[in-house]
Amino acid sequence: MMELLIAVAVLGIIAMLSGVRILPEYERGVVFRLGNALREVKGPGLVLIIPFGVDRMTKVDMRVVTMDVPPQDVITRDNVSIKVDAVVYFKVMDPRRAILEVNQYIYATSMLAQTTLRSVCGEKELDTLLMERDQINVALQSILDKHTEPWGVKIVLVELKQIDLPQEMKRAMAAQAEAERGRRAKVIHAMGESEAAQQLAQAAAVMQANPAALQLRYLQTLTEVAAEHNSTILFPVPIDFLRLFLENKGKA
Repeated sequence: MMELLIAVAVLGIIAMLSGVRILPEYERGVVFRLGNALREVKGPGLVLIIPFGVDRMTKVDMRVVTMDVPPQDVITRDNVSIKVDAVVYFKVMDPRRAILEVNQYIYATSMLAQTTLRSVCGEKELDTLLMERDQINVALQSILDKHTEPWGVKIVLVELKQIDLPQEMKRAMAAQAEAERGRRAKVIHAMGESEAAQQLAQAAAVMQANPAALQLRYLQTLTEVAAEHNSTILFPVPIDFLRLFLENKGKA
């Protein structure tokens, strides 16, 4: 009789231990009792379930999941063939719906991200994809979040990682950028010449109105030439001296 009681006690302890589950802070458990999901989600901490196949618990990770979207072949609106990849951050908000509403929510989210990436990028032109990444990221996040919300999944962030262009397109863009830089250099040079001409015209007008300024400029030029230690110095003769000779010659 004593042996029977000991055996029953041991079986009871084993049954109790087999029904004990410990869930960490970042996990929740969806319990199925005889195939029916309980409304209450278990965890975190110590969880007790009925063993021997009566209860079955599926664990769900509540942390943010980082998922790489493989490179997708995309033809843009202006008929350029490119490869685009992205990264998606998402987390489970409702563990019960994540288990009941979709089979393998991580795989389903990955497939949805790939198709959405091809669809959104295919509607844009290449220049838009290169210059408006932030707007495209927001559009991708909005579309994905709308479709994953019934699964209890929240899309936290979507970021385009890289846009691979064909080699001929890279060469064309490099040539275009070089031509643009050359155009800007010529425009800046022309603007400098124009400003210099305007300044010279203003200086000439000042000197014409004030002959003393011309003489001062003449003396300054002589000082600068003398500072160079030249062996030969040319002295420009003021035009007023020549005018005197010309007038005397005319009178003669």
